[in-house]
Amino acid sequence: VPAKTYDTGAYHEPGAIGVLFKIVHAFLYLVQPNTFPQGKQINYFCLKYRFVTDAIYYEIGFIVSAALGLLFILLLPLVGLCFCMCRCCDNCGGEMHQRQKKNADCQRSCFATFLFVASLIIRQVVGVLCAYAANQHLTNQVRGAKKLVNSNFKDLKIFLNDTPAQIDYLVSQYNTTKDKALSDLNMFFKKFHILSAIRETKEALENVSVSVEVLQEGTERLHANLTDVKMHLSNTLNDSACNAAQAASTCNIIRNSLDQLNINANFSGLPGVSSQLAKVNDVLKIDLSSLVQKVYIKSVLESVGSNITTFTKALPVQKILADLMVYLTQSEAYVQDYFPVVEQYDFYRWLGCLILCCMVVLILVFYYLGLLCGTCGYDKHASPTTRGCISNTGGNFLMAGVGFSFLFSWVLMIVVVLTFVTGGNVEKLVCEPFEDKNLFKVLDTPYLLNKHWKNYLAGIIFKNPNVNLTFEKVYSDCKENKGIYTSLHLEHLFNINELLNISMYTEDVALKIEHIQINLSKIILLDEIGNENLLNFSSSGIDGIDFSAYLTEPKGALENALKGHANNIRMIHNQQVSTLNQSIRLLKRTSSELMVKVKNVISAVNAAQNLINNNASQVIVQETKKYMDTIIGYFQQYTEWVKESIAMEVAACKPIANVIDTAVDIFLCSYIADSVNTFWFGLGGSSMFLIPAIIFAVKLSKYYRRMDTEDVYDDMENCNNGYHKEHLYGIHNPVFT
Repeated sequence: VPAKTYDTGAYHEPGAIGVLFKIVHAFLYLVQPNTFPQGKQINYFCLKYRFVTDAIYYEIGFIVSAALGLLFILLLPLVGLCFCMCRCCDNCGGEMHQRQKKNADCQRSCFATFLFVASLIIRQVVGVLCAYAANQHLTNQVRGAKKLVNSNFKDLKIFLNDTPAQIDYLVSQYNTTKDKALSDLNMFFKKFHILSAIRETKEALENVSVSVEVLQEGTERLHANLTDVKMHLSNTLNDSACNAAQAASTCNIIRNSLDQLNINANFSGLPGVSSQLAKVNDVLKIDLSSLVQKVYIKSVLESVGSNITTFTKALPVQKILADLMVYLTQSEAYVQDYFPVVEQYDFYRWLGCLILCCMVVLILVFYYLGLLCGTCGYDKHASPTTRGCISNTGGNFLMAGVGFSFLFSWVLMIVVVLTFVTGGNVEKLVCEPFEDKNLFKVLDTPYLLNKHWKNYLAGIIFKNPNVNLTFEKVYSDCKENKGIYTSLHLEHLFNINELLNISMYTEDVALKIEHIQINLSKIILLDEIGNENLLNFSSSGIDGIDFSAYLTEPKGALENALKGHANNIRMIHNQQVSTLNQSIRLLKRTSSELMVKVKNVISAVNAAQNLINNNASQVIVQETKKYMDTIIGYFQQYTEWVKESIAMEVAACKPIANVIDTAVDIFLCSYIADSVNTFWFGLGGSSMFLIPAIIFAVKLSKYYRRMDTEDVYDDMENCNNGYHKEHLYGIHNPVFT
């Protein structure tokens, strides 16, 4: 069946970012390792009012993670507020005094390293780059989605427009089957033995008629020529030269043999067989094949064709397709109108996500500037109160990063929690079940979507929820590009097996064959006169003519005269007799068999006559019954092909499966869910690593900022080496060299 090629490839390859998608999927599996509940379980939960409890059990991973996120949202601003207030009271490291320790350099290096690693993780590994890549990926896919949407609409239009043409093609192929049946039927009648016997009789009679005509015409011409030669030869023999002693005996011999210059076989008296041949031709003019076709075959074929045409017109295809085309056109116009709006809102989304990423980047910039300035400006020979401006600026940058972390991190976490709960559940409750088809099993759960319907889809389409029609089966069949008749079980609306049941026609065949009446009893191939003529022809006989007696060569002047006559006779022989040579020689060679052959022809004609008069109608009916099995086989093959084509090829619903795949697997899951999940994964990782970064930044800033006071080294007290708090000694801002 002619089918168009669809353009849509309902498959998305994410590229390099697919690695991040897999990592996020693995993380979601850790959060939610429970298998997707089956339809029966969901139905049982709903009926037993345990849905909330079991839903909580299923969502426990998301609930715990979301609770931790909410705790982060509540505590981090509160901790930041307390930390700020404590710092204002010169607590929590707010006092601008640094106690000197021997391992200070080691601590400073460790804090700087840890802060750098935490910042690096926030920025690259699970941080802002991951979130930015996901944000940009979603925008890129939205921009390219228009082409995919248009491709789906184009395929759906091809699907709707091509279906009537496919049905018309199925109907048109009936003519091919019908022509083949009639052609084979004609060949059958050409090989039919009744007609073969009649044709053999015609050929035999034609041969007899031609032979008689040739022999009669030739013998008349030969008789005239021989008579003329005989007269001239008689005149020569009466010449005085024949009275001579040496020629008298020869002339007497020739004179006595003149009577031999006659044709012993008289074919002119043979009666012709033209009347019998005309009768045979009249019989052959009766086209038995056309007779049977007109009475039976053509009516059956036209009946089958009419039923097939009626069947195709009975299908509500045109109306359904017209309604769908109107709806499809309206939907396409709606999408085209609102797609710019979608792109505009996606730009706002992209900008908002970019701002969130910039919040993290701003914090990282302060941390990196703090590390850079603090490391480059740090002088290990300078005391805490005499540190340089660059080092002090580095410490201030670190504390600015801490301040912005407290300000932004809870905002980031709000976005992370919301997108995590939404995107994570879409992935676990829609995308994964869609991929392994468990989602369809849930939708196919009896009495779930409608407590009064066993099969919801069947109830919608057929108004009969007891029909075994499921979402899973329809999707799988369309995915395999089967016909919509099979996919939607449309036999419950119109059953092609009943409409194209060949047994209806075979019963009609049997009835019509029984009533075939062909009367050939009045046909006479060869009457008694024809038989007698053939027998006379066979017994006519053809005697050989001995020309050698006329060709004896005498001497002298008589010799010359006789030679002239001999030459004349030879010329007659060459010119006249040779024209009959083939027929006469054939008759001579078969003269002994002529009677037998003519009798065989008469016997064959009589047999054909008996068959025509007594058994022709019955034989024709019987042979037609046998051959009609072959003819019916053609239409069984045709109807089976039509059924198979309608079931598997006509209106192949691959575009419908492509639309579902495009909407769920590509748009919802690959474009949106994967991008959103990767975004919150990166942003959430950044937010979580801000906590250790805050701690390390606060600790490290103490080593970079310029202190107001510092410890004084006392080597006289109790012979101990160490630093003491300066306020114990009343020393303010000493300067060490």
